[in-house]
Amino acid sequence: MKRKLIAAIGVATMIVGIAACGSDKKDDGKKADAGSSSSATTTDKTITVWLTVDAQHNWPELVKAADDAIIAKHPGLKVKHEYYAWPDKNAKLDAVLATDKAPDVVEMGNTEMVPYMAEGAFAELDASKFDNSAQWLDGLKQSVNYDGKTYGVPYYAAARIATWRKDIAAAAGVTATPKSWAELTGDLDKIQAKEGAKFNAWYQPSRDWYAGLSFVYDAGGAIATNEGGQWKGSLESPAAIQGLTAWKDAIGKYMHGDLTKDESDRYIVYGQGKSAMIYAPGWEAPSAADPKFDKTGGKLKDNLVNFVMPGPSGKALPVFLGGSDLAVPSKSKNTDLASEWINDFTNTQSQTTLMSKGNLPNNNTQLATLKADPANTVTATAAESSWFVPTAPGWGSVEKAQTMQTMLQNIATGKQSVQDAAKAADAAMDKVLNVKN
Repeated sequence: MKRKLIAAIGVATMIVGIAACGSDKKDDGKKADAGSSSSATTTDKTITVWLTVDAQHNWPELVKAADDAIIAKHPGLKVKHEYYAWPDKNAKLDAVLATDKAPDVVEMGNTEMVPYMAEGAFAELDASKFDNSAQWLDGLKQSVNYDGKTYGVPYYAAARIATWRKDIAAAAGVTATPKSWAELTGDLDKIQAKEGAKFNAWYQPSRDWYAGLSFVYDAGGAIATNEGGQWKGSLESPAAIQGLTAWKDAIGKYMHGDLTKDESDRYIVYGQGKSAMIYAPGWEAPSAADPKFDKTGGKLKDNLVNFVMPGPSGKALPVFLGGSDLAVPSKSKNTDLASEWINDFTNTQSQTTLMSKGNLPNNNTQLATLKADPANTVTATAAESSWFVPTAPGWGSVEKAQTMQTMLQNIATGKQSVQDAAKAADAAMDKVLNVKN
């Protein structure tokens, strides 16, 4: 399931053998240049493109269109595709990067980019050569930049939105979706009181760090900050503590499920009908309403209402934008052709195709058109305010250690105070943030 896989891309991977790629960065002194290759040099040449199975299963026509476009400009060029599932991709990439048989284009989850960029595994790209690069969504733009240079092109995104059941809200006397944090908590108070103490007015798995850390950024905090070229955990800052405290208070009042769970089966739990609201990627609520998962006798299908999640700050809660990027490995022997294929695959027309498949575009210009579509207004509006993980060389180690998940679980369960859990997370991050994987 494509949407499910999107949720899984935040899982970090260690880069086996990637250190061997570091020296190649020095050898790739020129930027890969989309659109600069000569057709006279492409006869019998082949470029290899690695994509996830999402593209293979959901928009193969887009892949073909990109192939056709570049071959029309470079007669004789061949495009070879290999498709991988998310859990398998990085292990295979790490292995091949240690050889001289690297692919020319590779799809990456956006949080997976940082350690590879830090290690010099990807070639620097000239962002100006790609459609809409001046309008890339902030959260995606951050994911392809390291030390002021661009090493990838945003492919597509998925935002998080709030969804609740209007039948349950109406039974509690609530007839409109909330526009502010005060309205939201007031409405959830009514729902909680109506449905009883065992019901989840808001089912929010505590280990869902994409949601929990949104409260930190809403309060003006950050996971880590860069001072003088050195990254340092900043979850003990007053703003971050304020955000984590607001999150803890909400969890304590409205989430009455297992406080050690992650979000992987949230849509299945929501389908059981024991909760009114979730804050999740847009695909989860429709999945819960699928007859396979809806255990409410079909009540979900006609009663789900989406809205932009309000934050305690008074603004929309900043969302973590999950999604994919495309990069050119430094060991590619066809960097210019690879960049050209990426531009054909991510240009304005291609983004339109991806939007028709339920994805967010990679740029604000086309996002504005999506807002005008009633079916997509909420998701598009939510994506306007976003955050991204620290682009520190050791961020992959933080994800691998599940530092954020542990902190949030310890706060939610009461094992640690907000201050002590934040202090422990900062200490853990400070050991690895500036260390390349």
